Amino acid sequence: MNLYPLQFQPILKDRIWGGTKLKTYLNKPISSEITGESWEISTVENDVSVISNGFFKGKSLNEIISEFPNEVLGTKVYEQFGKQFPLLFKYLDAREDLSIQVHPNDELAAKRHNSFGKTEMWYVMQADENARLIVGFKEKSSPNEYLKSLENKTIIDILDTKKVKKGDVFFLETGTVHAIGAGTVIAEIQQTSDITYRLYDFDRVDAHGNTRELHVDLALDAINYNVVEAQKEYSKVVNSSNEMVNCPYFTTNFIPLDGKIEVEKDKKSFTVYMCVEGNFELEYKGESYQYKTGDTVLIPAEMALFEIDGKASLLEIYIS
Repeated sequence: MNLYPLQFQPILKDRIWGGTKLKTYLNKPISSEITGESWEISTVENDVSVISNGFFKGKSLNEIISEFPNEVLGTKVYEQFGKQFPLLFKYLDAREDLSIQVHPNDELAAKRHNSFGKTEMWYVMQADENARLIVGFKEKSSPNEYLKSLENKTIIDILDTKKVKKGDVFFLETGTVHAIGAGTVIAEIQQTSDITYRLYDFDRVDAHGNTRELHVDLALDAINYNVVEAQKEYSKVVNSSNEMVNCPYFTTNFIPLDGKIEVEKDKKSFTVYMCVEGNFELEYKGESYQYKTGDTVLIPAEMALFEIDGKASLLEIYIS
């Protein structure tokens, strides 16, 4: 069986901070007024993506990897991770601020949760005027200062706030205290992990009057108390793969597509394209596949040569 570009049913998540932009802006099939996340490609337990197109429609990503590990994942990825899909792809709509949070590194996550850590990156797809993100500390901090600021409800004062616009990119290593601010739509690429330590949630309550669980003590030894430089500058050469992030967990490039380009791969890793603006088509072995803003497509590693054509902004992700 020849593999082909795989799309998946979005896994939609209602969140206390969510809104409706995933529908109005990204064409996701949401019916709620508080949808915060669309998980595009996932193998997180109980949230495994199901293929929505072609011969394998209805099969899960885990099933197809189990059947064709080298062909889907790539030789290098299979050697490194076995049959685990190592990344999670999402779109987020923050109608309100997300909680202030931090993610543990691989070592802590493995010890405490039998999980990967959660290194991640954000691409800002849309930002309202004065939208901002919280990324790290303004100045070098400490466990004592962190605990005191939580007690006094002044943690915002010691954290670094960045005003953002469309196209901004942030790379968040594990241990970086962060929060996505209200009025943003974000494309997120991360390790396969759903481990989050919530530090502060603005004393919000849900529809039933309940506050969300905090993880103040768990976070103590997970936090990087140093100042971090998370924002990434990148070039935008048309019809080229412009590197944004290159880390041990993933490489992400930005492709401003205007016309047709031929893509050649080495079969060591799968590739994912997130269409963050515009429309494009992919041609492979005489077949044509159409994509629009908000679509995410997994290119199995076996697909070593194909063409993409259109006018679009694409995030290109693989493991190098």
